[in-house]
Amino acid sequence: MQRIQSHLDPEFSLSRIAMGLWRLADWQYSPRETLRLLEELVELGVSTIDLADIYGDYRCEQLFGEALKLKPALRSQLEVVSKCGIKLMGADNHFAINHYDSSAAHVTAAAESSLRKTGLEQLDLLLIHRPDPLMDADELSAALDGLIADGKVRAVGVSNFLPHQVELLQSRLRAPLVVNQIEVSVLHSLPLFDGQLDFCQRQKMIPMAWSPFAGGALFTGSDEAALRVQACLEELSAEMQLEAQQLALAWLLKHPSAMVPILGSGRIGRLRNALQALSVDMPREAWFRLLRAARGRDVD
Repeated sequence: MQRIQSHLDPEFSLSRIAMGLWRLADWQYSPRETLRLLEELVELGVSTIDLADIYGDYRCEQLFGEALKLKPALRSQLEVVSKCGIKLMGADNHFAINHYDSSAAHVTAAAESSLRKTGLEQLDLLLIHRPDPLMDADELSAALDGLIADGKVRAVGVSNFLPHQVELLQSRLRAPLVVNQIEVSVLHSLPLFDGQLDFCQRQKMIPMAWSPFAGGALFTGSDEAALRVQACLEELSAEMQLEAQQLALAWLLKHPSAMVPILGSGRIGRLRNALQALSVDMPREAWFRLLRAARGRDVD
């Protein structure tokens, strides 16, 4: 499979498609079943694994680690991404309200917790999950640079940050922010127009696209935009002999920012099918037909 090489860090790269494990706890896989999924992903060339401390009510990192413990040699074939900075209320903590925390103490503790749960010595990539309105850029930057210096984190980035928020953090940080993970899909095309993807290209950041199928709304949504897109996908499927999910991925892969879509299905057959989008060069007019369907109007 193709890989996306970072221009900011020549030794850092991601697989062209990433696998998100935010539903791992819901799948109720045994460690052996999760390991088999990881092995099959590697065979397909999907080596980038996306996690976060909060996924699965703080359980997914642990479940991933239990599976990897069965075959430690697989670690060298994976890029493990995790995120921190959100605190969610739950039975195992004392938080009175969901909130953000980008303090040095929390980010450092969260990264160390991710290492313990996954059983890793180093995270390949640590992202700040959401922009924190109380972020102290100097304090956070010192913490991130310190995690890199200590060898606990290979590279750092952000998630859901707007350009000015990236610029603020980067202005204090010695290490480059190599990734911004943002929501992008046919039904959420705003990042193509509000400067987010332009900024990624200008700064040579890799955009990772979460919810590339709009949480399933591309195929099962019932609002007007979703119904228009579904009708367009049906037309294009007949014309191009491709499945709807392949077309939706090909639409993202067409963008020159070289974004990395994050898929979230635990069914290897569905993933294998979706990956056929990598060989699709979507015609420009087909791309704009989907955009028109999503926005409900032609470009002018």
